[in-house]
Amino acid sequence: MGDDSLVGRSRRLLDEARYLTMATVSTGGQPWAAVLQYAWLAGPLRFLFGSAIQSRHSRDIATRPRISGSLFVAGDALMAVDGAQFSGTCRELSTEEVARYHATFYDAVLPDARDRAEWTLPPSALLPPAEHRLYLIEVDQWWLVDTRTWAEDRIDRRVQVSLAGLSHT
Repeated sequence: MGDDSLVGRSRRLLDEARYLTMATVSTGGQPWAAVLQYAWLAGPLRFLFGSAIQSRHSRDIATRPRISGSLFVAGDALMAVDGAQFSGTCRELSTEEVARYHATFYDAVLPDARDRAEWTLPPSALLPPAEHRLYLIEVDQWWLVDTRTWAEDRIDRRVQVSLAGLSHT
């Protein structure tokens, strides 16, 4: 499978998946997985998501910012399912970054203008001392399901995709 098809599949996943699952670990070693709506940014590959500061994953990120995650799209046929896994580092956005990425995030997670008007939090509600924040995941590794080998031997494998190919929008 050529790199172009891996990049194309990756972009399709990034554009079509509505949610990602992010895994964190507490300081006590307890794992947690959270399903989150997201917006993605290229150059380098990053994800934006919003969450309450008292959520379990937000508390985990504050002390252990290394995360992993996955996203997938499903179709009607078995081979129409596709997915990716990733690892990276997560952090709260700064005041300046909230101003820069606020519209990008809400445009992606609320594509309908009426829903966006009803549910979008103002930037001030995403900054201290408010209870919500916007977060950024900086992806450092990206893998896709290796659909070619699965079709041959039914063994579930992953193939790593170069982030350089995903750096352009």
